[in-house]
Amino acid sequence: MGIVIGIDIGGSTTKIVGFQENKAFPPLLVTSSDPISSLFGAFGKFTYDNAIAIPEIQKVVITGVGASCVTSPIYGLPTYRAAEFDCIGLGALYLSGLKQAVIASLGTGTAVVYTDGSKVEYLGGTGVGGGTLVGLSSKMLGLNHIDNIVRLAQGGLAEHVDLTIGDMMNGELPQLPANFTASNFGKMDETATQSDIAMGIFNLVAQVVGMICIFAARNVNNTDIVLTGNLSRIPTMHPVFEIMGKQYGVHFIIPEDSGFATAYGAALCVSGDFHLEEI
Repeated sequence: MGIVIGIDIGGSTTKIVGFQENKAFPPLLVTSSDPISSLFGAFGKFTYDNAIAIPEIQKVVITGVGASCVTSPIYGLPTYRAAEFDCIGLGALYLSGLKQAVIASLGTGTAVVYTDGSKVEYLGGTGVGGGTLVGLSSKMLGLNHIDNIVRLAQGGLAEHVDLTIGDMMNGELPQLPANFTASNFGKMDETATQSDIAMGIFNLVAQVVGMICIFAARNVNNTDIVLTGNLSRIPTMHPVFEIMGKQYGVHFIIPEDSGFATAYGAALCVSGDFHLEEI
């Protein structure tokens, strides 16, 4: 059986994976300022690293915001465009091993879908995501690169900038612990360090995304929430999701290779009843 390639084309990064029957090739990410350059750079490196000859490739399925830039078949191969929400859902189920789940794709913003494997339903989303994190960090901390923001946040304490339930009252509310956030950046202690502010920004993004996911999960009576996308890979936010999961009775799941979920889903679209637009 031929190889199926799935490609998630972003504005500046392209993620690529491949399947041959049940075997998955290691995923790959390439960064470029231009989506087409990123696409062909990723495709070339992926095929070279895995010793894949062009005639071995049966289909190429693309998705993502940069997929609209592709107007002709890639190297003359059968090339298809898949809906990004379908790819998010299928990729998340594949990586998590679940049969149904609420899935959040944490990119520049955050999109939330629900799928049982046969269909994918868009539930909503929020403009809060990686763009928010970098934008606030740029203005408040003078940092634009995510790796530098992560390093600065190490050792920071969000409670030095966030107002908690305990700050507002003596004790806790019946359903909320005293250390839960009442207002993000509602305290801003004058002794707060740059690291505290960086951690406060991570806390804000994680809490907004987490609550959107929790409300969506309640709407479809499901407790499994799979987090995907580049932002899901940042360990700084993982403890926030863990605390929220325990408090609200849901399971936040971050699979290995969560940043490549949409690319995996693109490749998997060929085996289901999902619409593919031939290019």
